[in-house]
Amino acid sequence: MKKTLLMISIALALSACATEKNSIDKEVRETKEWSNDRLYREARTELDSGNYQRSAKLYDVLRSRQADGRFTEQSLIDTAYAYYKNEEPTKALNALVRFEHNFPVSVDMDYALYLRGLILFDEDQSFLQKLASQDWSDRDPEANRRAYLAFEELVRRFPQSKYAEDSRKRMAQLVDALGGHELAIARYYAKRGAYIAANNRAQGVLRKFQNTRYVEEALAIMAFSYDKMGHAQLAADTNRVLKQNFPQSPYLEKAWVADDMPWWRYWK
Repeated sequence: MKKTLLMISIALALSACATEKNSIDKEVRETKEWSNDRLYREARTELDSGNYQRSAKLYDVLRSRQADGRFTEQSLIDTAYAYYKNEEPTKALNALVRFEHNFPVSVDMDYALYLRGLILFDEDQSFLQKLASQDWSDRDPEANRRAYLAFEELVRRFPQSKYAEDSRKRMAQLVDALGGHELAIARYYAKRGAYIAANNRAQGVLRKFQNTRYVEEALAIMAFSYDKMGHAQLAADTNRVLKQNFPQSPYLEKAWVADDMPWWRYWK
């Protein structure tokens, strides 16, 4: 059965590759009499019209004609955008890698970094929308970190860029999401009685995400786990810190209790 499924998967993959190649070959045939200028204009028109798949194919044909021509730089960044809008993030990121490698001092480098951040940022949001019921343990937050690093590099290298302000906003949201993920792991462990692991993760929130909204609950989880492990003094000390920083905290009236809130609800 497994062998049959594997063969079917391989056949489907080969079929998809063949279909894509045939599609590009068709574009090559249909545009063979076009000048490079016309080919570029048509690709750009398709991009502006929202025909992202055909736009990417026309750009591919253009670059196959002139690997280092005058349209190559713009065609790569446009291709990345076309793939991004066509929900093909892997192809979009590959196009950006080529762009950044071949044109490291491009005037559009700030946009390339911004687009890379958007692709990774939206990739994670797409996951959340499609797999909202899936357990957090099946999802590594690497896309969030990579998106953050792309936006951070943009802001650092191009602080006056027109994309910098939005990048900063997205960085704040990504930090919030990463903090929520870390707290969710702490909650997960606490609920299952893994109190040392829960405490360590809660401390991680305090160390790495001290400016997020998760600090209050992280302290409460620390106090809860210390109490469960029989460390009464540490629990009391943690509650004292909680009271100093969050004097109206509900966890001062009632100790933290695990519930079933899935981690993906921290993304807001």
